[in-house]
Amino acid sequence: MNSVVIGSGFGGIAAALRLKAKKHNVILIEKHEDLGGRARVFKKNGFIFDGGPTVITAPYLIYELFHLFNKKPEDYIKIKPLDVWYRFIFEDGMKFDYSGNESLMKNQIEKINKDDVKGYENLVKFTEKIFDKGFSELSDVSFHKPFFMLKQLPTLINLKSYKSVYSLVSSYIKNEKLRRMLSMHPLLVGGNPFTTTSIYGLILYLEKKWGIHYSMGGTGEIIKALEKLMLEENIKIIKGSEVTSINLNKNKIKSIKLENQKEIDVDNVICNADPPAVYEKLLSNKKINFFFNWKKKRMEYSMGLFVYYFGTKKVYENVVHHTIKFGDKYKEHLNDIFENKKLNEDISYYLHRSTATDKSMAPDGHDCFYVLVPVPNNQSNINWSVEGDKLKELVVKKMENSLLPNLKNNIVEDFYLTPDYFEKELNTKYGSGFSIQPKFTQSAYFRFHNKSEICDGLYFVGAGTHPGAGVPGVLSSAKILDKIL
Repeated sequence: MNSVVIGSGFGGIAAALRLKAKKHNVILIEKHEDLGGRARVFKKNGFIFDGGPTVITAPYLIYELFHLFNKKPEDYIKIKPLDVWYRFIFEDGMKFDYSGNESLMKNQIEKINKDDVKGYENLVKFTEKIFDKGFSELSDVSFHKPFFMLKQLPTLINLKSYKSVYSLVSSYIKNEKLRRMLSMHPLLVGGNPFTTTSIYGLILYLEKKWGIHYSMGGTGEIIKALEKLMLEENIKIIKGSEVTSINLNKNKIKSIKLENQKEIDVDNVICNADPPAVYEKLLSNKKINFFFNWKKKRMEYSMGLFVYYFGTKKVYENVVHHTIKFGDKYKEHLNDIFENKKLNEDISYYLHRSTATDKSMAPDGHDCFYVLVPVPNNQSNINWSVEGDKLKELVVKKMENSLLPNLKNNIVEDFYLTPDYFEKELNTKYGSGFSIQPKFTQSAYFRFHNKSEICDGLYFVGAGTHPGAGVPGVLSSAKILDKIL
């Protein structure tokens, strides 16, 4: 079988390796000169900036790709568990170190609200049940058949999947700060905690089960190691070349065409590209039925991301690897991002300091960071060439006031990405950071299917298909190919 994989994010690379293990002839095509998709790496004057995913959970999903070929992951990568997973900081200066150490967790919760200790224990137990169903049982199976979805509905309703993550957490936890902290996980996969189905509460338990890890040398080292593995296994990699069309013969995949007009005959095309971009821009001779068209048009997309990368000549020793800083407002701010599609100065942000764990990411005596701010996607019509610099100044000022003293004077290297980058460079619809939102009406069968609804030989992996965004999600989407292709 000749199979082409379009896009080299984690999902695309995992798909290429899994197909190779099934004895397919595999070609991986990437429009950029480097692999990784959202997990690309940017290097600037001795600083190494991971482009995207830096929270590594369920590392066994990465190790599995090496095991497919009887290779030892430790010969290629070094993934290290972190002690403090996230440090949460609130507007009043209160800090909470979130980790896998349950006695420390409960001690901190008790100081905030005694009654919530029991609620926290019960919440963890309930998210374990969601995890057992939503992740262990359903994350690597295809939902392209409606009857399969119908079969799951009674259990999903039993697990309160009609509730939002925030609503589920609030039924166990009374303190508002703790509610924010324990309901923030949907933001890691592009969802609003107030509208994301509580199925995604499984992330809370997934972290408890395997911990939070960091790849030494950065997430980019995992991409580099997987590229080495692909080359060892004779997967052909074409970089710096964009696919311009996927051609059909009647209703079956026939070939793909590259921007240099070269045409490659194929049996299967696996897209790690965002599904709407594929359906709207790449498919030729397509016949789209009314139901699929309606489904596509009603999709709601994740927020956009403003990502500011910066290196400092000062080392901020007291800043942990992952910090999440909440603004004063929570629901109102998220409402502005997801519904009103407007910027708000009362921002929350996630700060990644790779040098807290790995000094090799910056020159000696320097620190390496990126800060990620959820913003509206490009349905907002925000002019980022004007607003980008303003938001950068606001973010620097906020961090300087609460976390990184005298930051502005210590920055020696910086740049930022806006939703425009995600739309133009990564081909995501509306510049969304995570493709479609993880609402109940956009989960499982209601997402873009792993096996295309409209033609034979076309498959999808990555954030926009089942099971969804995040490194475990996109790696699991590639596992589905083992069952359907």
